[in-house]
This record gives sequence, structure tokens and C-alpha cells, in this order.
Amino acid sequence: MKKIKAALIGAGQRGAQAYASYANRHPEELEFVAVAEPDPKRRESFQKEFHIPDKKCFEDWETFFSKDKMADAVLICTQDQEHFSPTVKAMEKGYHILLEKPVSNQPDECAAMEKAVSAYPNVFLVCHVLRYTPFFKTIKRLLNEGRIGELQNIQLIENVGYWHQAHSFVRGNWRNSHSSSPMILAKCCHDMDILLWLADADCSRVSSFGSLGHFKKEKAPAGAAKRCTDGCPAAKECAYYAPGIYIDWKDNWQADVIKKVVSTDTSEEAILEALRTGPYGRCVYDCDNDVVDHQVVNLEFANNVTASFTMSAFSWDCSRVIKLMGSKGEINGRLEDDQIELIDFKKGKKESILIDAIKEGHGGGDYGIMKEFLRLIRENKDGVVDTSALSALQGHRIAFAAEEARVMGTVVRM
Repeated sequence: MKKIKAALIGAGQRGAQAYASYANRHPEELEFVAVAEPDPKRRESFQKEFHIPDKKCFEDWETFFSKDKMADAVLICTQDQEHFSPTVKAMEKGYHILLEKPVSNQPDECAAMEKAVSAYPNVFLVCHVLRYTPFFKTIKRLLNEGRIGELQNIQLIENVGYWHQAHSFVRGNWRNSHSSSPMILAKCCHDMDILLWLADADCSRVSSFGSLGHFKKEKAPAGAAKRCTDGCPAAKECAYYAPGIYIDWKDNWQADVIKKVVSTDTSEEAILEALRTGPYGRCVYDCDNDVVDHQVVNLEFANNVTASFTMSAFSWDCSRVIKLMGSKGEINGRLEDDQIELIDFKKGKKESILIDAIKEGHGGGDYGIMKEFLRLIRENKDGVVDTSALSALQGHRIAFAAEEARVMGTVVRM
């Protein structure tokens, strides 16, 4: 088996932990030989973990791409607004590309990328990782086998999680649609993509409703401090009290992940200092966030399948729940569980289908997309375009249409 040599562009949580960790499990398949990351602590940490020489460590992606090609592939995991330009450079250099979603937060750039991908001879995958989970792959297989007859309707709910909303979309990098992306694109383009994939037809019409209902100044408790570490009187009652999430919350893999975002040094002292001075210690009612905290989207597809999608911050856990209704039966499931329920109308019985999944990273999707990316590279033939990238961009168009429908109060025809 050929070992793929790769470079990481952006050594944040998604790049360094979700995707690059595959190389630690399968060093025979993947080796990281270069990194570009502006944060010196993250860059040095990644360099040390993968034994990368100094001459192949760069402060920015521009410098990396100014050098001769030094790997087979690049993983582009920069912030949303810095996805498009490095991807264009990677294409020019002839790299195989794994690109964190979204492709861009600008519709015109997505349109330009759609044309470029159509002619690109190398592997290009967008990190819509839900397609690569055993859960959704099983559902797709059941649909293709006709187990519930003709698909009529899909209901998908994304429970973001109260703490995840506060971490990523109130205090964190994706809090503001102007500096990152609208919520429906930044968080939910996964879901638009999976609905498109399962419906198996172009989307024809979209409507949407939603708002920022809770995380704003007028919802703050009386006397709330600007920082949780400033002796806030609401600390005992507030579910979003930062030390409660980042220090007191223990024995949970999700807590371990977000602590590393707050500080590369995850000792209690370092985390507390980061909360005193950094963005993650701010009161959730006193941030510069503007993305919605709840939204619904209705979709109609060209084959008359309809779908409804609900995203809400206000849930205990981070989970996706789905129901698919067909002419002969229905499928029910929750991504984070290990089984799918299939009901046959004629037989009048329920069948439980067990799922063999890795219990981490989007139900095994982070691992699954890396496995698929490397397989496609090994089997790549010039001129063969992987259609999933084009489908991913169509999912982006649905997300842009949903945001237009929400803001303008209209139905958007695709």
C-alpha cells in the first residue's frame, strides 16, 4: 500500500485533531511532512507530534504554496473566509485536496469553485463527513434497496447542544456571519448535503425561518459581569458559566476537545488564565455574535420528495435525529446511537439494524472521510472527477438559498 505524504494548512481543532490523527492510527498509510499555521504554539505542537523539520514549517499558507510541491496532498483547514484562496493555490500546484467545509462563505466563490472542480484531475473532497458515517451509509443503502418503497419525506433535527452553541457560535470563531459564515452554512451545510444525498434529486424550492432568540444583551441576568471570571452574580445559576464548562466539566471527550481550543496548555491554571483574557471567558450575553440560535428549513426536491430540517442550540447533547418516510415503510434513527429502526408497513413489524461505528468524530465520519480520501488518491486516474465535490457545492447553494429565504421572508426557487 502506497503511503500518502500530506501537508496540513491550518492546525486547529479540525485539522490537527479530527483529521490528522488518522496518521497516528495508520502511519503505514499517511505521513505529514509539512504544516502551515500562524499560531506558533499550534504549529510547534503539530511539528513535534509528526516530527516535521523546521524547513517545512510555515507561518502562513502563502509561504507554503510559494515553495515547490512537497507532498501528495494538502488538508486545508483554515477559517471559513480563508478556504477559497489556498484551495485555488493547491489546484495550481497539483495537490490532492481535502477541504474543510464550507468551500467559501461567498456564493460567487462557490460558483467559481464548481467550475474549477469540474475540470480538476486530482482528488478533491469537501469535509461533509456525514456521508462517510456508517449510520448514513446504512440509511442510503436501505433507500437504494427499496426497503421503504419510494421515499416521500425526510425529517432531520440537529441538536447543536447548549454548550457547543456557546463555545463555537457565541464566543467562538463562528459567532458572526460577517467574519465567518451564516449558521446554516457554517454548521448545517453538513445537513443540507445529507438531505440532498438522501433525496437523490436536485432541490427546487427552499423556505426558512429562524432568529437569534437568546444570546443577546437583553437576555442577560441582572448584574451579569462582562466576563465569567469577574465575580458574576449569576455564576451558580447560569448554564453557560465558562469555568463550569471548561474547568468543572470532566471525564468527557467533548470537554477535552474544546479545552484544547481555549488553550494549548490544558492545565486548570492555564485554562483559567485564558478565560480571564481570551474570547471564551466572555459572558454569552455580551459578545459580538449575530448568527441564529434556532432555525427551520423546508425543502422541496425535483422528484417531489419534501424535507424539513430543524437546528436548535437548546439541547443537552449534540445529536442528529432523522426520520425517513416511504410508501412501504419508514426509517428512524439517531446518529449517535448504534442502531437504526426500520418499519415495514405490510409486515407490521420493526427491525433493528445494528451499526458498527467508531464512537468519536461525527459518528465516525471524520475517520471515514480520511479513509476514503486516501483510497481515492491511491486509485486516482487523471481526468476522473469525484462527483461528491460537485454535490457538496450544490449543498452550499441550498444553504445560501435558505439564508436568503430566512432574511427576506420568501420562498427561493433554486
